[in-house]
Amino acid sequence: MFGYYLKLALRSFKRNKALTALMVLAIALGIGASMTTLTVFHILSGDPLPERSATLFYPQMAPESMDGYAAGDEPNSQLTRFDAEALLREKRGDRQAMMTGGGVAIEPQRAGLSPMQIDARYTSADMFPMFAMPFLYGNGWSATDDAGHARVVVITKALNETLFGGTNSVGKTLRIDKNEFRVSGVLDTWRPTPKFYDMNGNSGFGESDQAFLPFTTSRDLKMGRNGNMNCWGDSGSDPEGETGVNAPCTWIQYWVQLDTPAKAAAYKQYLINYSNQQRAAGRFERPTNVRLRGLMEWLDFNKVVPGDVRLQVWLAFGFLLVCLLNTVGLLLAKFLRRSGELGVRRALGASRKTIFMQCMVEAGAVGLAGGIVGLMLAWLGLWAVRQQPTDYADLAHLDSSMLLTTFALAIIASLLAGLLPAWSAMQVSPAMQLKSQ
Repeated sequence: MFGYYLKLALRSFKRNKALTALMVLAIALGIGASMTTLTVFHILSGDPLPERSATLFYPQMAPESMDGYAAGDEPNSQLTRFDAEALLREKRGDRQAMMTGGGVAIEPQRAGLSPMQIDARYTSADMFPMFAMPFLYGNGWSATDDAGHARVVVITKALNETLFGGTNSVGKTLRIDKNEFRVSGVLDTWRPTPKFYDMNGNSGFGESDQAFLPFTTSRDLKMGRNGNMNCWGDSGSDPEGETGVNAPCTWIQYWVQLDTPAKAAAYKQYLINYSNQQRAAGRFERPTNVRLRGLMEWLDFNKVVPGDVRLQVWLAFGFLLVCLLNTVGLLLAKFLRRSGELGVRRALGASRKTIFMQCMVEAGAVGLAGGIVGLMLAWLGLWAVRQQPTDYADLAHLDSSMLLTTFALAIIASLLAGLLPAWSAMQVSPAMQLKSQ
């Protein structure tokens, strides 16, 4: 029966080409605008590590002085080096890593390449297994390398391609900031979106770092760092200045892996106890104030999805609603114009349900055609997004889930638009129609 209804719908399209084209265009415009903005929102609000996000947590504490204190304040978004190293040393999580961003100079040995400046991450050994970072060659370094201040480096696939032509560079020497490092591993393509592990001083959607070095080594060599830093008190009292172990400055991001809810609860209590101990020792002055947010909670807290993207989604769906209202009017006009035909079908024995289903199939076919045209408009819209000077522009691509969503949304929207016209069509009185003809 569905095939028969579809055949009737196609015949109707041929008889009313202009009206059908208007309906398809109305739905296509609404679908194209909606799917363009929804795809961008989907990309920006996604889970960067779906298989790990439930076990990754970001601890916060309040190590500042009482200057400027206000009850209920959010604890600092980063840790001091002293606290990060203490937490790392005590290893209360299943895995843990401290890290910060930096910039280093590379001196390529490959002929024809000039020295270059790249983004780097100074971190500890657990970062690689904790974030399930994929390796193309070799692997990360060990906790022993951290403790031994080893001069090892992990580079990205792209940097390996540039410096070593894509060959296995594990064991080779790389000059960084005029010092020689041994390549211990080459990462395969890895670009978590958003860039969850460092929400300080960036939008969260930039390219990932190109080189990863032991944090301890970076401090030995006084490598340049970047990102936010918050200091209070006398930060010059430490020989290393603001980045010293005892400097009253927060600039370290810290992540911990806790595999069960019970471990997460125990770790939060550990943070409370640690904070109390530090206050008793005179380091912390403010009342104990700790947070232990999960990865997705941390992204929500940082409002990682730009406000204008959310607004664009609402506006696009508002536009889709307007398009659907126009489609309702066009379908209503089309079905009522065929009152005579429908009246004859009713007189020949077709039930109201049959007429309703016939009209709904026709509305669904219009939606499917609108979805196909809307998909092309969405591709065009995403191409336009990729031309914008934003950090996430190059990520704007339609994936398989959004492709299916496009057709599902188009058909559902057209069926909803067809409800009122189909209900009106099935109310046609056969006697009145036959008498009028």
